[in-house]
Amino acid sequence: MSNKIKVSTPGRICLFGEHQDYLGLPVIAAAISKRVTITGENRNDGKAIIHLPDIEEEINFEIYPELPYLHKRDYFRSALNILQRQGYTFKKGLECTVQGNIPINSGTSSSSALLANWIHFLSRVADEPNPLTANEIAEIAYRAEVVEFNEAGGMMDHYSTAVGNVIYLESTPVIKVETLKPTFGSFVLGDSLEPKDTVGILKRVKYGVLEAVEKIKIAYPDFSLFTVQQEDTKEFASLVTKEELDLIKANIDNREILIEALALLKAKTLNHQRFGELLNQHQLNLQALLKISTPKIDRMLAAAKASGAFGGKINGSGGGGCMFVYAPENPEEVAKSIENEGGKAYVIQIDEGTSFEN
Repeated sequence: MSNKIKVSTPGRICLFGEHQDYLGLPVIAAAISKRVTITGENRNDGKAIIHLPDIEEEINFEIYPELPYLHKRDYFRSALNILQRQGYTFKKGLECTVQGNIPINSGTSSSSALLANWIHFLSRVADEPNPLTANEIAEIAYRAEVVEFNEAGGMMDHYSTAVGNVIYLESTPVIKVETLKPTFGSFVLGDSLEPKDTVGILKRVKYGVLEAVEKIKIAYPDFSLFTVQQEDTKEFASLVTKEELDLIKANIDNREILIEALALLKAKTLNHQRFGELLNQHQLNLQALLKISTPKIDRMLAAAKASGAFGGKINGSGGGGCMFVYAPENPEEVAKSIENEGGKAYVIQIDEGTSFEN
């Protein structure tokens, strides 16, 4: 048996670019001080035993060179398969315990954080340990979650959890990750305790945008979400439905909000009030045009801002899940106001990426 290995990876919030990454548009995301931890060691029998006390489950299987998937999103096996294809071997087997405090199924990337952490752990317990860089972990996590199962999704979750801190991410035409280091105060994360409607939201929002783009390109082959301006949308009004036009307008506005936010976050001194205002502008588009917010989350945001938060937005795919606000002043009071509206609140900070904690 080897010495125990402990690794941890954060959850994330999307600051700017919600529902933009799967369209190839840039995003700005931040790792948060809610993390998943894996503690474990090698065995001597070629088995993988994974204890999941938070959900009172255990996973147990033999490690083979190409593991069959027992269900969609079988990430423990998909990560092993990809690493083995890259030359890692696990003949000794492994046993570990997974624990965390990232809200589950609520838009804070608990599943991507777990996957990135699992990949990090595997790279250290392989027969010949070869720890991966944060960018390598992110790239493998994206393949294991999205490519391996032919899922719809972008790269934001994998890079923001693995790399950590605040990142600006471009995925088109090539992957570009830039770490930003603004001097932030506290944020407050609020879980609405409403289940997300990820499938329904993506079906309406993602595929609504893509269908609108295809309709517009018939008449305007050079149309691009990267370059189109709001004034151009008048020309497209007759080509798409009112809902599709709203989705296009929201994407254009959110793209421009992100551009201003990027300059703001790169400035020597952060304008905290303007940062909050940009979050509010982003939320207005998400609420009024993309229609991914909920009445309860709207009330939580309003209460938080009335208690001193500078601004905030829904976080993740929407239809439920979490929101967050920027609250550098009196975050505890802001948290109380969110809980008074029926949410579960956490005061959080921006945090580092995946880490080896021995």
